[in-house]
Amino acid sequence: MSKNNFSVPQEELARQREYTDLVRTVISSRYPQAHPKAFVHTYGCQGNVADGERLKGMLQDMGYDFTERAEEADLVLYNTCAIREHAQDRVFGNVGALKPIKKQRPGMIIALCGCMMQQQSVAEKIRESYSFVDLVFGTHVAYKLPEFIYQCLCSGKRVFDLSGGDGNIAEGLPIRRDGTFKAWIPIMYGCNNFCSYCIVPYVRGRERSRDFDAVLQEAKEVIDAGYKEITLLGQNVNSYNRDLEKDKQFPALLKAISELEGDFIIRFMTSHPKDCTEELLQVMASSEKIAKHLHLPFQSGNDRVLREMNRHYDRKKYLELIERAYELMPELSITSDVIVGFPGETYEEFCDTLSLVERVKYTSLFTFIFSPRPGTKAFSMPDPVSREEKGRWFRELTDLQEKIAGERTASMKGRVYRVLVEEKAKGEGMLCGRTEGNIMIEFPGDESLIGSFANVKVTNPRTWIVYGEFVK
Repeated sequence: MSKNNFSVPQEELARQREYTDLVRTVISSRYPQAHPKAFVHTYGCQGNVADGERLKGMLQDMGYDFTERAEEADLVLYNTCAIREHAQDRVFGNVGALKPIKKQRPGMIIALCGCMMQQQSVAEKIRESYSFVDLVFGTHVAYKLPEFIYQCLCSGKRVFDLSGGDGNIAEGLPIRRDGTFKAWIPIMYGCNNFCSYCIVPYVRGRERSRDFDAVLQEAKEVIDAGYKEITLLGQNVNSYNRDLEKDKQFPALLKAISELEGDFIIRFMTSHPKDCTEELLQVMASSEKIAKHLHLPFQSGNDRVLREMNRHYDRKKYLELIERAYELMPELSITSDVIVGFPGETYEEFCDTLSLVERVKYTSLFTFIFSPRPGTKAFSMPDPVSREEKGRWFRELTDLQEKIAGERTASMKGRVYRVLVEEKAKGEGMLCGRTEGNIMIEFPGDESLIGSFANVKVTNPRTWIVYGEFVK
């Protein structure tokens, strides 16, 4: 079987490299003493973070250095998220705060991109009410950043590009990774599921999978560069290359990366239950390099609500998947997403969510009160339950999960775990690392351990974090 070719043509990528050279020439004449500074801030999911690393890679190639302070930047770029209203409000607030800075420094370029900007209503609001914003572009044309920057620098006019379609995949873009031992690798973009509450298919387009060998090569490069953790990203990684033969689908990709030489661990997200297969679980169980952690969002424990959400599985199928996963990997850590108060949900239906949580015994949950997104089916659904009532349900769920998490961490006492040491903790001489089950452990140790694996014995488990001691 074959698939559509979503790759950006090499001719177009070569044209963008020409714009990169042009931008470098322009800014070297305007900033003869030092490189101009860029401030890039990403909102939202890990996929956005990976996009931000590519945006920064292109800016670096154009000749920009980076700063952590927007007020001292020559270019400010906000890479936005559209999943929840709160995230959008933060973007508008932060952009508004740039207005007086721009007035003092009119040469500053202010740019907005990402999922929010792919929504026509948002882009028009920026156009009409934020006249000091110079550049707005959507998710499908991010690879054209060099061309956009050149236009801003040379024309003095505002640049808006919200090209629609389902987007293309630009391979070979420069990447400026945020970390030195944890790497994000997108394997696909977009989504075909159209969950009734979710804006992603409208702003990210339909599913497009990266080339199998290109992903494998990127994984090899980061491993050779010393990265210890690789996270494979997609809105639904389980549907990677779904239209190809099995030797090119997600379980095969996961297996191929796990067979590369090196000392590293592989994670992936997000995994949709409707496409989670026996083959995937078998591959996870077969390799020590694949983290025994499965993020499998269930959203609701009630079948009627799941149908209204357009999730394409029911409670029975979900629990069968969980049961099989535990059979193959008894030590598996499972995390999930839950929406509380979906339109029309009753308290009795919400109790089905509570009973599912009690049965599965999740390590942790990402819990959200329903946030209506314009443009989705759920936005216009009757929603008679008050925000206050949903808040009570939410607290009931978080109290239950806190109890379960406490019981789970208590069972860790006295056991030794291999953790990837990530950073210094707040206490003096303390480090923190994450188990392959995604549980944070703090322990005393030397900073030289950061970025490497260490064995840690749990001595004092708490509900959301555990404390231990380094084992040589």
